[in-house]
Amino acid sequence: MNDNAPPANANIHDVARLAEVSVATVSNVLNESRPVAAATRARVLKAVAALGYTPHAAARSMRGRGSGLIGLIVADITNPFFTSLVHAVERAANDGGYAVLLCNSDEDPAREQQHLQLLRAQRVDGVILAATGHASHERAAALGQLQVPVVLVDRGSAEFGRDAVMLDNRRAGLEAVRHIIGFGHRRIAMLSGPAAVSTAAERLAGYREALLEGGLAYDERWVRDAGYREERAYDAACEMLRARERPTAVFAANDLIAIGLMRAIADLGLRCPEDVSVVSIDDFAWANAFRPRMTTVAQPVAAMGESAVRMLLSRIDRSAAALPPRTEIMAPMLVVRDSCCAPPQRVVAGAMS
Repeated sequence: MNDNAPPANANIHDVARLAEVSVATVSNVLNESRPVAAATRARVLKAVAALGYTPHAAARSMRGRGSGLIGLIVADITNPFFTSLVHAVERAANDGGYAVLLCNSDEDPAREQQHLQLLRAQRVDGVILAATGHASHERAAALGQLQVPVVLVDRGSAEFGRDAVMLDNRRAGLEAVRHIIGFGHRRIAMLSGPAAVSTAAERLAGYREALLEGGLAYDERWVRDAGYREERAYDAACEMLRARERPTAVFAANDLIAIGLMRAIADLGLRCPEDVSVVSIDDFAWANAFRPRMTTVAQPVAAMGESAVRMLLSRIDRSAAALPPRTEIMAPMLVVRDSCCAPPQRVVAGAMS
């Protein structure tokens, strides 16, 4: 038996003990009957979320008051981008007096729908959603049933009609590939994400635009769907780099893909950037610790998370209730390091001459 497991039927006394406050303070937070310091309120709401304590939150919601909870659904918690996003959202939400219930869909639409239903049952005051790439009537229905504000972050689609915070992904792809072309590369491959995911489609559009701008033909054989997954990227990169005429540069659509690509380069006995130049998108925390240090197009993750929370809270407190859906597009930034150089003169299967 796990001694650290929450009580099966947590009550207000359990919440008070975990938050290290009095029962009266918990009651004041949940019922908004008396002012409570922001830090204390956040601690109580964290305890409520950790224990799964919902009866009073449900009662407050029925009386027209909020639960003090925000739902956050990310597409893949193992992706460094989403890990950083969670941190930014939680910090901004806590500053606003809210606790965050975190859900991970793992790129699975069925799990995403289950999480939406769970958040509805928890009577959250709003939801921040990094959606899976697959449009569905079930998700649209689940979002409608929530009856609370929803803000999309990172990924969007015309099906939603909600507030959104996005990166300019087309520009990110354009700047990444334009940088590679500047070294003289002509055989430039792309390890992409799933075609159904908006970020992948937009980054691919930027890749194609850069090729056109550089006078290079687009060849679908040089583009592989790596699914935004490290292992799929590794397999696709190994196949691509073993080819008789391999690419001299590869654009990785996110940092998980870049990790798989770098593993493949090392396992095949190749060198980056001497044999294969690499540029990616995301700029994860340890990109500067790679050898070579990774050239990336950075996303302003903290600003994206903070903006999503700000949008959501403005809908929750009704200060923006009359406004139409808003989309904030954030600019990427190319971070030049050491993973790109001029291409080798002649490339054959597994060797350079």
